[in-house]
Amino acid sequence: MKTTLQKVKAVAAVFAASAICLFMVQCTTPQKPAEKAAMTQDEMIARGKYMVTIGGCHDCHSPKVFGPMGPEPDSTKALSGHPASGPGPAIDTNALHPGWGYIAGADLTSWLGPWGISYTMNLTPDSATGIGAWTEENFMNALRKGKHLGLDGGRPILPPMPWQMIRQMTDEDLKSVYAYLRTLPAISNQIPAPVAPPDVMAMAMKK
Repeated sequence: MKTTLQKVKAVAAVFAASAICLFMVQCTTPQKPAEKAAMTQDEMIARGKYMVTIGGCHDCHSPKVFGPMGPEPDSTKALSGHPASGPGPAIDTNALHPGWGYIAGADLTSWLGPWGISYTMNLTPDSATGIGAWTEENFMNALRKGKHLGLDGGRPILPPMPWQMIRQMTDEDLKSVYAYLRTLPAISNQIPAPVAPPDVMAMAMKK
């Protein structure tokens, strides 16, 4: 009887030791993270709207109306870029010299600096004047490589567009921003072409 009891205790001890070892192995073995489910289209649009809002895109890409506290984004022209017939920044050739600073137009949609004059892009899905004809790949290339229209042969995207920071976004985030921009009302607004420094000097001479 005593021998049988000793055998039972020995078997129980082996099982207990095995269970402890298995538990320790499970706790110390790196677990493969669960795959993240792909976002739905609605989720991408919602995330894109959130990122555009907190990212300050309206600060430069939306024309402004002037309220009691100063300029506010014009919701009827959201993200449509510099108004085609709107005034640009005041011309001061000092701004062409690096280190002097830069000058912004009244509604922050046009800028003068060492690069010349730049005008913020129409980001609405208008095919002729906005990004309506851009593919998702064009959009991502533009923000990854800093090339207008997302083409390798395109001109550089000019300051103050912070594409160098935006390029750090994940593919999922950039695709979400693109998805949201495609839902905006298409606004026909042909922004002016950039003005190179020599042409700014010529404009100043005519004043």
